[in-house]
Amino acid sequence: MSIAYLNGTFLPLEEAHVPVLDRGFIFGDGVYEVIPVYSGRLFRLDAHLRRLNNSLDSIRLSNPMSNAQWAAALEQVVAENGGGDQSIYLQVTRGVAKRKHNFPDETHHTVFIMSDPLVDMPPSEGVKAITLDDIRWQLCHVKSIALLGGVLLRQQAVEQGAAESILLREGYVTEGAASNVFVIKDGAAFTPPEGPFILTGITRDLIIESMQAANLTCKEAQITEAELRNADEIWLTSSTREILPVVELDGKPVGNGQIGTVWQQAWDLYQDYKKSLRAHEIK
Repeated sequence: MSIAYLNGTFLPLEEAHVPVLDRGFIFGDGVYEVIPVYSGRLFRLDAHLRRLNNSLDSIRLSNPMSNAQWAAALEQVVAENGGGDQSIYLQVTRGVAKRKHNFPDETHHTVFIMSDPLVDMPPSEGVKAITLDDIRWQLCHVKSIALLGGVLLRQQAVEQGAAESILLREGYVTEGAASNVFVIKDGAAFTPPEGPFILTGITRDLIIESMQAANLTCKEAQITEAELRNADEIWLTSSTREILPVVELDGKPVGNGQIGTVWQQAWDLYQDYKKSLRAHEIK
């Protein structure tokens, strides 16, 4: 039975409940993070907590814990669930209040953390993706729990036998419904720059850092729809899916329709990082 954390208490997940007047339930008024755990070690915790704090600042909600308190709570959830490889989900809402659109006079945060097993990802044989208009709001850099737009966009992909929807806004690639996007052309990798229309991924950032450290070309740049459709390789990245190569887009092959050599290099670098994390060679 999974052990969760709710407002300072560790308890079985099945016993964790919040009142129906919680603003997270009523308005989607909250933010979240997903943190992979490898051999009991939290993946890039400082970066996740920094992004959490940025999201909280963006919705004008105070951070209920210090970084040290977050680390202690998260590490105990990992330990309570047996260590090993896990996927940690944490959520902070503005708490329980009378249903009014404006902020309550007093904030009583709801803080929730849970764990799921994380199955180590084998190298992918390639996935299908579709393109869709980006119908979401204009604050996509906030990791909001209000994910209906992404849910609808991912569902359209699933219904077409695809793994993801790659989103377009005014002729430019933003991101996937729940992933970041990389496009590779002539051996160079590109990903859309930080801004209000993408959620900067921790996995995305590690890929950029690792490739640049290995003297592989990887840059932030705006990507047009034409550049997407003419790419040699396309990747989708996220904390739990790692790096997925897209071999078919809108029913047409990407490049030669096979997994690319640049993806293999990026995949190897990512796996090397995980090995170093597990061996306590890095924080």
